[in-house]
Formats: sequence, C-alpha cells, structure tokens
Amino acid sequence: MYKYIIRRFLIFIPMLFVLTIAVYGLIQAAPGDPIAGRLLDPNIDPAAIEKQREALGLNDPVHVQYWNWVKNAAKGDFGESIAYKGRSVSDLINGRIVNTLYLGTFALALTLIVGIPIGIYSARKPYSLLDYGATAFGFFGLAVPSFFFGLVIIYFFSIQLGWFPSQGSVSSPGLTGMELFVDRLHHLVLPGITLGLAGTASYMRYMRSEVLDVLSSDYIRTAKAKGMTDRSVLYKHTLRNAMIPIITLLGFEIGTLLSGAIITEGVFQFPGIGTLFITSIGNRDYPVIMALNLMFGFFILLGNLLADIFYSIVDPRIRYD
Repeated sequence: MYKYIIRRFLIFIPMLFVLTIAVYGLIQAAPGDPIAGRLLDPNIDPAAIEKQREALGLNDPVHVQYWNWVKNAAKGDFGESIAYKGRSVSDLINGRIVNTLYLGTFALALTLIVGIPIGIYSARKPYSLLDYGATAFGFFGLAVPSFFFGLVIIYFFSIQLGWFPSQGSVSSPGLTGMELFVDRLHHLVLPGITLGLAGTASYMRYMRSEVLDVLSSDYIRTAKAKGMTDRSVLYKHTLRNAMIPIITLLGFEIGTLLSGAIITEGVFQFPGIGTLFITSIGNRDYPVIMALNLMFGFFILLGNLLADIFYSIVDPRIRYD
C-alpha cells in the first residue's frame, strides 16, 4: 500500500506538468493579453502600455514565459496578480479558499446525509411511494442546470420569502464566535443546496442501483438463509460492497466541488475562488488562472488517490502490489 501511494504521488508531478502546459497553451491561444484593453483609452500613451507589457514579460516568447512561471511555481511563488496590483497570487487564493472549502464541505455533507440514506431505503423498498419520489427527484437534480436552480431558489427563498441572503458569505465583518458560525451557515444554505443538488441526485441513484444489485447476490441469500436479520445483512454485507462505486464518486467529488463551485459562486456572488477564477479569466490574469488550475488539478488527483486507498479498506480483497 505504501509503495502504491508513493508511486501515485510521483505520477502527480508529470500529470500536473502536462496540465499546466495545456492550460498555458489555451490561455496564449486566446486573443489579446491582460493589458490590451487599455489601448482603447485614447488618453493612455501606447508607449507606456508597451513598457508595462515588457515589464510583465508578455513580450517574451511563450516557452520562456512558461518556463519562468514553472520555475517560480516549483518554489511556491506564483507571482503577483496583474489585475490586483500589489497583491500576490497566494494572498488572493488564501483569502478566498476558506469560503470555498466551507461551501464545498456543506454541499458534500448535504449530499452524503440526504443522498445515501434515501438511496438505501429506495433499494430496500423498491416501487414504493418514496422510491418513485426519489427517482423523480434524481432525474430533476441531474437535468436542471445549477445556475437555473440557483436563480429559482434565490427568487423564492431570498426575494419573496426573505429567509436566506442571496449573496455574500457573512452579514458584517465584525462577527465572532458562535454568532459568526451561525451567520456563515445561514449564508451557505442556498449556494450549498445548489452545489449539492446534482451530487445528491447522483449518489441517490447510484446507491439505489448498487444496493439492489448486491441484494440479489447469492451470498446475500445465503446470509438470509442462515437466519441473519435484515439489519445485519444490510450493514455487514450489503453496504460494504455497495459503497465501492460511491467511493469512486466521492474521490471525484473532492476535486469537482472546488471547480464546480465556479458557477454556483458566480450566481450567488459568493466570495470564493470560483468568483476569483471568473474575474481572472475576464481580466486575463495569467498568474491567478495558472495557480487555480494547478490547484484544481492537484485536488482531483488527490481525490482519486484517496478513493483508491478507501477501496482497500472497504474491500480487503483489493491489493496494490
């Protein structure tokens, strides 16, 4: 197991390297640069713009710009933001990633608490009223775009009813202690439900399908024939095998919750790395875009590694040699 984990971590390096090449190439292929829009202002001297471009290294060949970025990134230095002058990329990300982690954790907890139990019950009571309702909700959650669902619940629960705020992460900067916790939780409800909608529907459908498949297995019928109760069969035999595909989803979810929060944070104007990413793309802020893509890729790879590790815990037959 330890050798496998070390090998996977070593694979991270070339995969992230290829990811940075692809992202940097796509950024360079887009027309313009971070300061091209300033040329539209007739009051700005083009020579001054050219000096700024030269100072930022934008006139260097693409491979030189990329190599300089890689060398600095390997040292943990992602440079300074072009759009947010005087602020380093690390400071920008550190100031917002906490909010995104809160949002992702809330959405993941909601997904696990709601999706898995309902999926299990639907499998144990197939074709019941709850099963039909859960199936309808599953199709709804997978079919409705997150941005549309977010706008709908903002209209009803924020504008019409006034139960929850429609934007931001806290009401005021002076809150502390339990008051701050409750206020953050209050702001997380609507974006957390929006972000976790598709995941909840997916987990529910997968859990129902896997539990139904396991319940029809021969060893389950043998366990019941030996006199084991339904509860023992469910928790000792059924769930242990049905959780394997759920672990696969959970591994992807760790990374996709960060990158998937981009749309949700944009709808709710939530001050996380999602809104920072959107703003950086609009401003062609290369250092911030590259750092965020590197972080997204790392967490997706980390999620896959954790999923592989949990495989061996849930199913002892799995070995990594």
